[in-house]
Amino acid sequence: MSVTSTVADGGFTRVFGDELRPLLFEAIGQTFQLVGFTLLIGGALGLLIGVVLYATSPGNLWSNGWVFNGLNVIVNIVRPIPFIIFITAIAPLTKTVMGTRIGTEAAIFPMTLMAMVVIGRVVEQSLVSVDPGVVEAARASGASRLRTLVTIVVPEGFAPLVLGYTFIFVAIVDMSAMAGYVGGGGLGDFAFQYGYQQFDWKLTVVVIALLVILVQVGQYFGNWLARRARHR
Repeated sequence: MSVTSTVADGGFTRVFGDELRPLLFEAIGQTFQLVGFTLLIGGALGLLIGVVLYATSPGNLWSNGWVFNGLNVIVNIVRPIPFIIFITAIAPLTKTVMGTRIGTEAAIFPMTLMAMVVIGRVVEQSLVSVDPGVVEAARASGASRLRTLVTIVVPEGFAPLVLGYTFIFVAIVDMSAMAGYVGGGGLGDFAFQYGYQQFDWKLTVVVIALLVILVQVGQYFGNWLARRARHR
């Protein structure tokens, strides 16, 4: 379809009509796949990194300068890199691990790496907010370091953790949109191909609205869960 024809036929009818509706639904599914797998895998690995950062920090449960400083340097290097640069910079690694640099599955790899690093820092900061007096009381009562970490620190930091993961969810949605610019699929790729490249701003508005709805639902659920955690 030519650009002239696209502009003439553009509009909300085109988006929800037979022409693009199947592609739109496919893009929505790809976005859920990108966000879901990244949040699941990156969230679990990021939790592990954050817990290790907290536990090995100076004066903490397993104070270890080598481990803490090593992880801290990695997080500080990776976290400030804009994702669009990060995903292109590690493209050779993505191809080695995933077998390709293009596609939804391939985009999940760099998204997961970036997410786990950012989540690691968020988890560490959430756990640091736990009152040190509670930790000291648990240790004084005879609780082991592992038991203190698992049954005291993590539960006490649960509400901040939920809010932190909610913030990361929004960031992952943003990353999924940017992944589309390098062939990752999803709503970002859909908006770029059929909106931006074909000068159809109404289609772009539809994609923005869908992303806003997705973010709002995730934000509402995260805030609700955090409130329940505070009042438990």
